[in-house]
Amino acid sequence: RRVQATALFPLQSHECAPVPKPRAFIGNGQPFRTAGVGTFFVPDSWLERRGRAESPPSSLIVGRCMPCKEHVGMSASLVFGPEMRRLRQERGISLREFATLVGYHKAHLSKVERGLRRASVHLARRADSTLNADGRLQSLAEKSSARSSGDTTGGRRGVGRRELLAAGTGTLLGSGTLTGLAPTPTAVEHLRDEEGGVVAAFRAQLDQMRQLGQRTDPALLLPLLKTQTHTVTEFAARGGAGARSQLLVLAARFAEYAGWMAQESGDTETALTWTADAVALAQAGGDRALSSYALVRRALVTFYAGEAQHTVDLARGAQDSGLPPRIRALAAQREAQGHALAGDEHACRESLDRARLLFTSAFHERDPGPVIGTSHLSDPVTMITGWCLHDLGRPREAAEVLDRECLRVPRQAFRTRTRYGLRRALAHVANGEIEHGCDIAGELLDIVATAPSATVRTDLSRLARELTRFRANRAVRDLQPALALALRPAAAR
Repeated sequence: RRVQATALFPLQSHECAPVPKPRAFIGNGQPFRTAGVGTFFVPDSWLERRGRAESPPSSLIVGRCMPCKEHVGMSASLVFGPEMRRLRQERGISLREFATLVGYHKAHLSKVERGLRRASVHLARRADSTLNADGRLQSLAEKSSARSSGDTTGGRRGVGRRELLAAGTGTLLGSGTLTGLAPTPTAVEHLRDEEGGVVAAFRAQLDQMRQLGQRTDPALLLPLLKTQTHTVTEFAARGGAGARSQLLVLAARFAEYAGWMAQESGDTETALTWTADAVALAQAGGDRALSSYALVRRALVTFYAGEAQHTVDLARGAQDSGLPPRIRALAAQREAQGHALAGDEHACRESLDRARLLFTSAFHERDPGPVIGTSHLSDPVTMITGWCLHDLGRPREAAEVLDRECLRVPRQAFRTRTRYGLRRALAHVANGEIEHGCDIAGELLDIVATAPSATVRTDLSRLARELTRFRANRAVRDLQPALALALRPAAAR
């Protein structure tokens, strides 16, 4: 019997040797003959590692036919995939668990392992690191890429996030672009409609992620945000020029929000890394403003670290007159918080006044893109004014402002309610209203457990320290068990 191989290899029709088993290994390297089976083409590295004649391991047996010499080197991805699967199975990791660890869809990884899809260099790096492969998987992927660099079949290849940034916006499609065919006006219009739908769909997903971020543990969202960032980047690489820039900027917003969720999870280093990736994606999409907003995000990290001057310096770096007014407004607000932390009331109020003017300008300009910064405060400057008044040692005024503004926060915005609600409780306690402050905090502690936040935890710890001065107060004693539970790490609850 002889079987046709054209279904597996997109080349001219030719015949291969029969297969005595359901699956056969397809590789590139030395011929290896075993009694009663036929000739395998086994990778050189496998022979070097084994050093003796024996059948290839079952984890390396893939495909549907025994390859003839015409197939040698034409399915390099079938070397990477089985090796990745072998390492994964050796470590006892299921495909579902592996998909979560590397941030790729399970179906995509299954196709890579079966040799149906070539692995991107980005996937190879992630898999190599996750499986502790000491660079083997990355090397296999790079060799596969080098061998296929002369391919003119127009086959699409997965593009990783790092590859995408290196490629730039001018060469994103690579070999996936069809050349020599002039699209009809009808086709162009249809493509434009389809791309608009894709952008709108991802935009809606980002909005949903931000809503979830208000209600749930940020650590649970990070894998989803990682996957979505990569997915949108892939769509940008494969889409038309019309949607490419929009998708890259949208991917940057996913990455920026992932940075915020990482900070809320207490991982500052990862937060800054995601923010840097967001800047690179935005620049690839032609958005230069997000790099300035990254300074505002970094200033938030230093603010919670108690570094007043560093906070001010970073925030000032994002107030260039050429930037969008909303970014400048957020930067002016952060500068005000830095001044309040340093006790400079005059500079704080000047920054708040500047922020208010800039927010007014931003409102009139109406940027159609996703909202940068908080979207749950109807009057952010007034809320931050109350925050700063507390840091400036004016708890009574701070409590009055925060009482009014906290009533305007949507009930579904759990994280925002908790953040400013605890600051409000702190202001009342500092003003001598111990029982009222405890009542406010008590209403928020259940939310802290539902939507934990590293930044909120900072004020929660501060409230606990403040209340230790009033341990004899009955309201304080009643609150202490719930407060102590909220301050315990999630794993210890």
